[in-house]
Amino acid sequence: MARKIEIVLATRNKKKKKEIAAILKNLPIKLIGLSDFPSFPEVREDAPTFRGNALKKARLAARFTGRLALADDSGLEVKALKGRPGVLSARYAGRQGNYRANNRKLLRDLRGVPFSKRRASFRCLAVLADPKKVIKVVEGKCSGYILGQFRGKRGFGYDPLFYYPPYKKTFAELLPGKKNKVSHRFRAFKKMAGVIEKLIA
Repeated sequence: MARKIEIVLATRNKKKKKEIAAILKNLPIKLIGLSDFPSFPEVREDAPTFRGNALKKARLAARFTGRLALADDSGLEVKALKGRPGVLSARYAGRQGNYRANNRKLLRDLRGVPFSKRRASFRCLAVLADPKKVIKVVEGKCSGYILGQFRGKRGFGYDPLFYYPPYKKTFAELLPGKKNKVSHRFRAFKKMAGVIEKLIA
């Protein structure tokens, strides 16, 4: 059996690693998370765009480990809020990863805005790099609306408020397998799977 090619996934998030590994499962690769590199430095995600943050993480991971590296940055953009929360999605209310507080702030900021004007998109920018250069940048996007109340108990982040019209449900009402087949991250990494396949052929 041919040896699998190792690719570093620039995240310590086990759930994200598992999700991306499932998308790339048919490729002859082995994904390694940053938890395998204890001395890897914290990356300040201070770029003004998803693309900028993803590029920063991929380049640093590739140079630090000497391997191919994958990174992504993603979040929610609401048209009525001029693209906010955007790159601040995970810390919209101030504290990193406080989903409940982020959702409440989003509802406050959209108070009085009718449903028809609550268009929103989840966006994911994924980057593949080697120690010398960026190989490819791809994007995945999923569009819907922000509801005025929570619906569903699955998922995380803004899923209880993000209404996906084709299914007539929020992401938090969908089974994980169904959500993952239409999510922004799935769409980005399916594109990246094709890039990796050609690269290692």
